[in-house]
Amino acid sequence: CGGTALSIAAHNSLCCAPITYFGTHEQKQQWLPKLASGKHGLGALALTEPGAGSDLAGGVRTRAEHVGDEWVINGSKAWITNASLAPVIVVLCRTDPKGGTKSLSMILVPGDTPGVHVNPTENKMGVRASPTNAITFDDVHVPYENLLGEEGRGLHQTLEVLDGGRIGIGALSVGLAQRAFEEAVQYAKEREAFGKPIGNFQGLQFKLADAAMNIEAGRLLILKSAWLKDQGKPYTKDAAMGKLFATEMAEQVCRDAIQVLGSYGYSKEYHVERTYRDARLMTIGEGTSEVQRMVIGRRILK
Repeated sequence: CGGTALSIAAHNSLCCAPITYFGTHEQKQQWLPKLASGKHGLGALALTEPGAGSDLAGGVRTRAEHVGDEWVINGSKAWITNASLAPVIVVLCRTDPKGGTKSLSMILVPGDTPGVHVNPTENKMGVRASPTNAITFDDVHVPYENLLGEEGRGLHQTLEVLDGGRIGIGALSVGLAQRAFEEAVQYAKEREAFGKPIGNFQGLQFKLADAAMNIEAGRLLILKSAWLKDQGKPYTKDAAMGKLFATEMAEQVCRDAIQVLGSYGYSKEYHVERTYRDARLMTIGEGTSEVQRMVIGRRILK
C-alpha cells in the first residue's frame, strides 16, 4: 500500500531523522522511544505552506518569536503528512524577520499543544491511507529548549533531512512499480486474444521488457545512494538522481501496466489503477522532479 508506506517513510525520514541528527540528548530521550514504539502515533515534519513549497527560504511565513523562555508560533502549514496522527511535529519557522537563508529554525511542537489546529484530512487522488492535513498555529507556546538544532540553521537542516527522505521515496516508488509490473506480467500470461496469451505479442513484450529494465535501474540507483549515505559519503546528487528516476519510472510503469490490462486496468477490480494514483504523488512530494533536476545540475557544475 503506497499510503501506508508513505506515512511510515515520513515518520522515519522526516520526523525521527531530524531529532536523531540535530536533537539534544534530552530531546532524543523524550521523543525517540515514543516514536519508535509506534504506540503514540506517527511523527510529522511541517515545511510546506499555502504560499511556500519549493521556495522555503523566501516563502515560509510561519513565525516563531522568542519571548522570555518560550517560542510563540503563529502561521499555517499545508499538505502535512501524518499531521492528524503526530505526537510531535517538527515545524520549520521563521525566527528572524529580516529574512535570508539563516532566518529559519526547526522547533519541536507537541501535537496536543493549545493553539495547534489540525484541519480536516485532504481528499486526495491517491495515497489515501496516508492522512494529509493543513495545520494552523494560533499563539502556540512551547519552551525555548524545543529548538531543534541551531537557531538560524533550519533551512540547512531541512535540506539535509530531505536528502535522506528522497532515498525513501525512491525506494517506495520502486516498490510501486514492481507491484504493477508483476500484476501486468501475470495478466499477460493468462489473458488470451487471437487464440494465444497476449504476452506472446511482441508489442506487449516490449512494454514489459522496458519496465523490467527500468525497475532494475531505479533499484540500483536507490541502493547506491543508500550505500553512500551509510558510508558517510556525499550523496545529495545521487539521492536526487535516484528519486527523480525512480519516481518518473514508477509512473510510466504503472501507466503501461494499466495499458496491458486494458479496461480491467482502469477498473478497481485490479490494483494497478490504485498503484498508478499512488505513484503520481511521488514526482511531487519531497522535492518535485523539476527541483531534483536543479539539484543534480548544480552539483554537476559545482
